[in-house]
Amino acid sequence: MSLSDRINAGLRRVPTWPLYAMGALPPFWYFYLGLTGGLGAEPISALEHRLGLLGLQFLLLGLAVTPLRRFAGINLIRFRRMIGLLAFYYICMHLLTWLVLDIRDPARIWADIVKRPYITVGMVGFLALVPLAATSNNASVRKLGKRWRQLHWLVYPAVVLGAVHFVMLRKGWQIEPLVYLAAFVILIVLRLIPRPPVVRRSARA
Repeated sequence: MSLSDRINAGLRRVPTWPLYAMGALPPFWYFYLGLTGGLGAEPISALEHRLGLLGLQFLLLGLAVTPLRRFAGINLIRFRRMIGLLAFYYICMHLLTWLVLDIRDPARIWADIVKRPYITVGMVGFLALVPLAATSNNASVRKLGKRWRQLHWLVYPAVVLGAVHFVMLRKGWQIEPLVYLAAFVILIVLRLIPRPPVVRRSARA
């Protein structure tokens, strides 16, 4: 048995519901750290950053599912929905932190979205993720049929916009956001590479 087969056999024994529960905890832990001084001198900014970064990391992991299966033989398909929903959850928490703890003035929200390009880009990326999260259930898959896959192509502009939002937020050419942007582009290219045709050997007489 190959290494990928052993990994897949182990993954098949892992239930998804505890992973959902564990995935919901980090925002609350970070919020506790912010209240107790564990996030430094600017806890709100640090909380926003950590939640947004978690969202990007889970988007990155979601994009990696297909290349991992195709090129490494590791099958994470049964976890892909969970990964995507957790990514959306972290990004929602990132947005709520900005709205409730940072802005705190509803009159400023629209003005900031229009005035600050990095917020505009991030908001467009978030809006692209909303229909993906809303149709991530089995009922939507059955109802939409082939259109479900077409709709979920929105993940590509969404993740690129999220990475560009991170680059613009940091201001200047810093390494970390550029690494994320490059990783997203590489994974998108790997996902779009057509699968080689399967050559069937004819049975011997």
